[in-house]
Amino acid sequence: MKATVRKGFTLIEILIVVIILGILAAIVIPQFTNASEDAKLSAMQSTVQTVQSQIELFKLQQPDAELKAENLFDSLTKKVVDEVNNKTYGPYLQAKPVHPFANSTSVSSDVPETDGWFFVDGQFGGVAKGTRFPKE
Repeated sequence: MKATVRKGFTLIEILIVVIILGILAAIVIPQFTNASEDAKLSAMQSTVQTVQSQIELFKLQQPDAELKAENLFDSLTKKVVDEVNNKTYGPYLQAKPVHPFANSTSVSSDVPETDGWFFVDGQFGGVAKGTRFPKE
């Protein structure tokens, strides 16, 4: 008698592989979702630190100039020529930073209730997903 050689997979073997892949996907996909949110939060915190340090430099170089929330990014992204002292200051930022959660460059004069940038009493910060940075 001649033995027949079986080729291929049985339905049960295929179902087991599909179930295992489904379990792995259920474990891995939520981790990628959290990683995206964590990256946005980290980007916001980094931007807050950068802008705050540039505000401090602005204040050191131009002590008489006033910064307000309404014109904060405009003041930091333009070059100023002091013809009296023959010096040039700025720009302190290359472009207006975009808030990673709100997708906006607007700055509020108080701490916003939702995601956004704020500039209060010389302190620049951001709010995202209920988290405020810098923390109070």
